[in-house]
Amino acid sequence: MDWNRVEGNWKQAKGKIKEKWGQLTDDDLTAINGSREQLEGKIQARYGIAKDQARKDIDDWFTKQTW
Repeated sequence: MDWNRVEGNWKQAKGKIKEKWGQLTDDDLTAINGSREQLEGKIQARYGIAKDQARKDIDDWFTKQTW
């Protein structure tokens, strides 16, 4: 499975992402619009973590999702 599934189901994914990363706002998620790179950047900024850690956290979250 690849990130295209998230992009294609962005409305559904936004809810799941907000459950995991509650500090992201609706405006953040609207601006991200399915872009993994933008999601990494927003998580990095909101949570004060390194880009590598944000990428790992997204990978871990992504592998646990059922679409």
